[in-house]
Amino acid sequence: MKRRAVMVKKKLNNKNVLVSVLKSRSDRRILFCERWYRIPLAFLPKRKFKYVAFYQPAVFGRHGKRIEYYARVSRRKVYKRIKLLPEGIGHPRAKDDYLKLEFKELKKLPRPVRNIVPRRVSFGFTTLKNLLSSRNILELYDIMPTEEIIGRCLRRWGIKALSEFPVSACGKRFRLDFAIVRRNRRLAIECDNKKAHAGKLQKRRDRVKDFCLRRAGWRVIRLKEREIIENAEACLRKIQKAAR
Repeated sequence: MKRRAVMVKKKLNNKNVLVSVLKSRSDRRILFCERWYRIPLAFLPKRKFKYVAFYQPAVFGRHGKRIEYYARVSRRKVYKRIKLLPEGIGHPRAKDDYLKLEFKELKKLPRPVRNIVPRRVSFGFTTLKNLLSSRNILELYDIMPTEEIIGRCLRRWGIKALSEFPVSACGKRFRLDFAIVRRNRRLAIECDNKKAHAGKLQKRRDRVKDFCLRRAGWRVIRLKEREIIENAEACLRKIQKAAR
């Protein structure tokens, strides 16, 4: 029995799941009524996958910012976009190639995977085990919830900080993990998860964000995942010193 449980667990870990995005209500209708989803070939991930999980962004209201459904791929075929969506004849990518993924049935998760610490969700991979057990997007991608660690420490130390604080700078809008705003001091605290901030594109975005914030009069502190996990107290001392 124990050996069987180990085999099942291993099987779930080996099943790749593509996390995709339902960008509009029209896409959701197609999925629910016609049981298919499309991906531009130009953006098709190279890794193989057997399942697709569908993230619903904020446009879906109370059902937004979460994954509620997933499905096993039963058939794959390449079509021109205009063949899949004849009403979109004037679309700039009407003649582009798209992969059509077909499904026999949609399955609802035991509980939705929520985007509780807002993260931009695009194509990504997880395992079927993670999809079925995760409560939020961070767990789904095996990302340590460093914001939660720092948030708890800030409260324990009695440091008043605003989480998910919106800021406009350089004509752009940003969201800070934490912000300490006082009469003559504005401190931005960013918690950089290793996996989420490892790519070149994200590193460039972080540099642009830091530049714009400093230009607008903010002091920026970036805390790495490793230092948060290994020595959160040292991170808090750094924040406390900067906030004085």
